[in-house]
Amino acid sequence: MEQKLVDPMAPLAIPAARGGPVISRLLRTKSIEQILADAAHPDHRLKKTLTAWDLTALGIGAIIGTGIFVLIGTAIVGDAHRPGAGPGIILSFVLSGLTCAFAALCYAEFSTMIPAAGSAYTYSYATLGEFLAWITGWNLILEYGVACVAVAIGWSGYFNNLLRLAGIELPHWATHPPGGPDGGVANFPAAIIVLLVTIILVIGIKESARATGIIVCLKLAVILFFIGVGTPAVNPDNWTPFLPQGFAGVGAAAAIVFFAYIGFDAISTTAEEAKNPQRDLPIGIIASLSICTALYIAVAAVLTGLIPAAQIDIHAPVAEALSMVGFKWGAAIVAIGAVAGITSVLVVMMLGQIRVFFAMSRDHLLSPWLSTVHPRYGTPHYATILTGIAVATLAALIPIGDAADMTNIGTLFAFVLVCIGVVILRYTKPDQLRPFRLPFMPVVPILGMLACLGLMGFLPWVTWIRFAVWTAIGIVVYMGYGLKHSKLAGPSPEGHQTVRLK
Repeated sequence: MEQKLVDPMAPLAIPAARGGPVISRLLRTKSIEQILADAAHPDHRLKKTLTAWDLTALGIGAIIGTGIFVLIGTAIVGDAHRPGAGPGIILSFVLSGLTCAFAALCYAEFSTMIPAAGSAYTYSYATLGEFLAWITGWNLILEYGVACVAVAIGWSGYFNNLLRLAGIELPHWATHPPGGPDGGVANFPAAIIVLLVTIILVIGIKESARATGIIVCLKLAVILFFIGVGTPAVNPDNWTPFLPQGFAGVGAAAAIVFFAYIGFDAISTTAEEAKNPQRDLPIGIIASLSICTALYIAVAAVLTGLIPAAQIDIHAPVAEALSMVGFKWGAAIVAIGAVAGITSVLVVMMLGQIRVFFAMSRDHLLSPWLSTVHPRYGTPHYATILTGIAVATLAALIPIGDAADMTNIGTLFAFVLVCIGVVILRYTKPDQLRPFRLPFMPVVPILGMLACLGLMGFLPWVTWIRFAVWTAIGIVVYMGYGLKHSKLAGPSPEGHQTVRLK
């Protein structure tokens, strides 16, 4: 008579076969050992080429871009949905930076323990169970996908401005999506830059990192140029009143400019491609976040000191501020830096989107076809091409109004789960090797979770509705496909498989 495997921890075990109880299947976790074994499998193994410098450059490349060159204007002035921070935007960057710092320490510990693609999705799978891992991955798809589209559209706007400065005017129909009284045929520059980035990402991660590193040096030089040229022209009177809308304005602005910080988590999606992940991932995450926070605070102080907050242009705030105080040539230089900066953001955001697809596909929660690795380039080329075509199409045809808010709520939700997961794993796997241990456990992750939830509370209610609808769609997709096709759903050779709650 056939017998089941005997497990001494049977009271804590979950039957993972397809016929097991639904609640047990939703809570099944994937062991760290299995995650690392899957990452090392020859059919899905990514090429290890990234150094600490590459990872730091990727982080800065993702962090400095649309947030500082575009969204800072809306955060200072405000809009119909929320009050502006005025000069208090400096505190907004500090608040968002601290929130990300707490989450970054959690990411650093996780990424050295589990140096595998997938970021928060993979970490949730090891600690919180398959269902919450799926929800996390589904919202990371939202985060990166919407961000890629918004960044591509922002790139197109700055690129068109540069062409106009050079005396070249593209036809209206070629630079605007269809619909509305001013609609065109498609935003072709946005689509073209996405397809060019897709080619780079297919060729290889090292080439992508090298291109990003060059762009990072350029845009850091431009930001330092803005700070250097703008500082002597600062009028301290423009900082009064410092908090025109009180702390409500600071909190609302922090929820917007949080978009400027989210790039650091993309570093953890490249963990499998790091040469020495245990050492280099924490360096890349913490160094990129620290450098960018310092630069953001300096740019915010100079920008609000140059001109009164009410006069700041919400479309090109940094460049226009220089132009308004007489540095028109400086505005052109900043515009060039913005195009470069936004390009590197697009590279890293698409990289993050692709690696999340790759990780979920490798677990069979999405089609295994997406986790196929190119035999020569060592990249998930099918996932890359699919992502590139989808993002290019949406960027060409759809105007994105609330992209930053949708990106932020998906990211903050993922950060909350990472903060919870790192605490759970400290108590369920106390002896697991941790090359990097975050300090002050569990104070840091608890503060990180509360800070993320606090920023989510400042987001408009319409964003919460969209988030709920997207999550509901994700649950339907998981119940219809992932629950049945998951690797953990298949029976073992003996006819049974047991997966223990971690």
